[in-house]
Amino acid sequence: MNSLPHTLLQHCRRIFVRGLTRQVRIGIHDFELQAAQRVIFDIDLYVPLAECTPQNDRIEEVVDYDFVRDIVSQVIDQRHTGLQETLCDTVMQAILTHPHVVAARVSTRKPDVYEDCEAVGVESFQCKAHELWMAPTL
Repeated sequence: MNSLPHTLLQHCRRIFVRGLTRQVRIGIHDFELQAAQRVIFDIDLYVPLAECTPQNDRIEEVVDYDFVRDIVSQVIDQRHTGLQETLCDTVMQAILTHPHVVAARVSTRKPDVYEDCEAVGVESFQCKAHELWMAPTL
């Protein structure tokens, strides 16, 4: 069984950032409108092996993890966000603007909302149209 979210990604490298924690102005409840709260991001990027297999062991040959951290910081610094779905989608769209990223998975979770559960969260996956990134086959 293929564990990839999309079979077209079988020739990709998955780059991931786990547990990226930020204070985010998010939420619709009164208590959430008063102050920023902790949000944890888990993000996967899928990059074709041809675009991220270093030949000279140089950072310029791969997608740098800093790109992901910078995107999250830029998105959360823009404004208060009501919904995790909106936050997830905004981060996703920004990540997919990278020319080498062909698909991404973004997960957000708020660990401090309810006392009786570990976290509440949202996860989204999106793949660019394969015509935009797949090399033609002969």
